Amino acid sequence: MNIQDFKTTDTRQIFYLEDESRIGGVLLLKFPLLDKTGIVEHGFTTRMGGVSRGIFSTLNVSYTRGDDVSAVDENYRRIARSLHAEVSDFVLSDQTHTTNIRKVTRKDCGKGILRDRDYHDIDGLITDEPGIVLAAFFADCVPLFFVDPVHHAAGISHSGWRGTIGRMGRETVCAMQAAYGSRPEELVCAVGPSICQSCYEVSEDVAARFLEEFPGAGRELCEPALPGKYQLNLWKANERVLLEAGIRPEHLAVTNICTCCNDKLLFSHRASQGRRGNLGAFIKLV
Repeated sequence: MNIQDFKTTDTRQIFYLEDESRIGGVLLLKFPLLDKTGIVEHGFTTRMGGVSRGIFSTLNVSYTRGDDVSAVDENYRRIARSLHAEVSDFVLSDQTHTTNIRKVTRKDCGKGILRDRDYHDIDGLITDEPGIVLAAFFADCVPLFFVDPVHHAAGISHSGWRGTIGRMGRETVCAMQAAYGSRPEELVCAVGPSICQSCYEVSEDVAARFLEEFPGAGRELCEPALPGKYQLNLWKANERVLLEAGIRPEHLAVTNICTCCNDKLLFSHRASQGRRGNLGAFIKLV
């Protein structure tokens, strides 16, 4: 597999695929913009390179969807190798479509994967400690990556439609400001692979909430479709949230890869009607 195998909404070179198979790792989608900071390892998984079977094939990273636990364990070992980390370095979110964010320290390592989490309802993770792998999970919702090259901090957040209305991107920026002194204009951010506007049909009440939260956005965010239905642009909404939070346009990469359009390569809740595994977004300070 290579990057040309993905259907994209335009020709921008937002991602590349780093092949770590030579050391027993997996293919990860990566942002050159985040790499340029020089202080993080990061990646977004595909469906390829793991050992899960059936609807979870092959690189499922969820322990809660019915997959064989030993298969998920092996998938994490392979991802860890690709990130030059150990499984014991991972800290997993506990996503429930909130805008809650947890400040992660070395004491949290292994939570959600080797030991139980002592936190709940956490859709964002931030840290300033090197070596910790922050992990969040997706199958159409929007992954948000954050890097502060000045104060040496990083974050990862999950933003579905509820999180986007709640401005999860802004909340993560504010959390990094409070915890580490991060300044929005210094942050480098990315909006990761997720469902595109053409694939994401929502009800009129959801569309109305978006138009209320983002006045003046109109068709850019909510395109009328069938009667009572709209096509929602989560990419553009999260881009707007981050820019309004103070992120500089040149410090922001916005995806052009749709999970639903690429359901053979990426897990998509909509395309599979819920019969699927999860993708993972990971970031680690070095």
